[in-house]
Amino acid sequence: MTPHTPGALLRRMFDAAIASAQPALCVPLHLPRPDELPPGGRLVVVGAGKASAAMAQAVEAYWRGPLSGLVVVRYGYGAPCERIEIVEAAHPVPDEAGLRAAQRMLDVVHSLRPEDVVLCLISGGGSALLPLPLDGLTLEDKQAVNRALLASGATISEMNCVRRHLSAIKGGRLAAACHPARVVTLLISDVPGDRPMDIASGPTAADPTSCADALAIAQRYGIALPAAAQAALESGAAESVKPGDPRLARAEIRMVATPEMALEAAAAVACDAGYTPFILGDALEGEARDVGKVLAGIALHTAERARPFTPPSVLLSGGETTVTLRGQGRGGRNVECLLSLAIALDGHPRIHALMGDTDGVDGADEIAGAQIGPQTLQRAWDLGLRPMEALVDNDGHGFFQALDASVVTGPTRTNVNDFRAILIESEAAEPASGAAVAAAH
Repeated sequence: MTPHTPGALLRRMFDAAIASAQPALCVPLHLPRPDELPPGGRLVVVGAGKASAAMAQAVEAYWRGPLSGLVVVRYGYGAPCERIEIVEAAHPVPDEAGLRAAQRMLDVVHSLRPEDVVLCLISGGGSALLPLPLDGLTLEDKQAVNRALLASGATISEMNCVRRHLSAIKGGRLAAACHPARVVTLLISDVPGDRPMDIASGPTAADPTSCADALAIAQRYGIALPAAAQAALESGAAESVKPGDPRLARAEIRMVATPEMALEAAAAVACDAGYTPFILGDALEGEARDVGKVLAGIALHTAERARPFTPPSVLLSGGETTVTLRGQGRGGRNVECLLSLAIALDGHPRIHALMGDTDGVDGADEIAGAQIGPQTLQRAWDLGLRPMEALVDNDGHGFFQALDASVVTGPTRTNVNDFRAILIESEAAEPASGAAVAAAH
């Protein structure tokens, strides 16, 4: 059994989850074999997402034959490559660099032959990084829709439905542009359910949803679409590539890393430390503050009644919650969920938690998430902080930074969605010392 403090153990679990999804580890296992390339065929690499540069680097390290290509990645998430061009662009609100890269990507796959193979490297974040709009729409239109979706409280599936239908490259359109070449897509999933059409809005995946679905989502959340977008959806001109389209007949998808795999890696660390892990699910959704309350209820019942789980235990979950912006603070869905959890736990002496985004960025800040322990609320009050006011103002980052409780990883170059771990000690556990609490938080 490895010596630990609760805070240090939680951080080791988070680090293990991130490590399990590193492209250097998971990509080579799923690459086509060099002998699968037909005589005279070329391997062309394209891709987008926060992990795409690291995925391209892994491809270069493995593939000994000729290759070329282009991938687009978030600013600061690049990786040195010699044969594959790496372009950096903005996320979560797209910019001109992403638009130009998306257009060039379509140019790269133009006029391919049946003997060519396209290797498409896709991970979370690709929706914003491939913002090429449909004809008649502008980048400004896409930016406005993206900002409205991010602030609306829509689920990631709903957001990506709208994005797919307003894109010239997503919703299966990239794979269609590669026809008649073979397309092999490697996916690192960051979405609940690991649905290919939702990972980066599915550039190479058939889309069963419709323009009518996208319109209904915009109406549901009161999103005023730009006139050109409204017209494209109403007319059906924005329809995406559907299942059964012959242009996708030679397209295949391989899932190389998922949130469930990351949670299993964290569970192994918990076991090694003497805690029983319980994976509650990798697709928990809903308003972040509401999810925090529900998780607090489960954790408190476990601590006090040993039901539904027996301490010492760790409750693990993934998925992507949503935040409906009401305040003016600096926050993200993980710190909002964690702050709500802390308030509901009310300083329970045997419960600790960490929540963070595995890509290293929760919201717009370069902060992955934060940790809490039994002393978190008392320390906040001692500093004059008001937890409930911070929650109302969507100011999770401001709150946890003031407590020096933020979790900062830097660019992880992968993305398997959100990570939540709640550690519940047994009644026999010694209370954490003041020094240990300070070190953990």
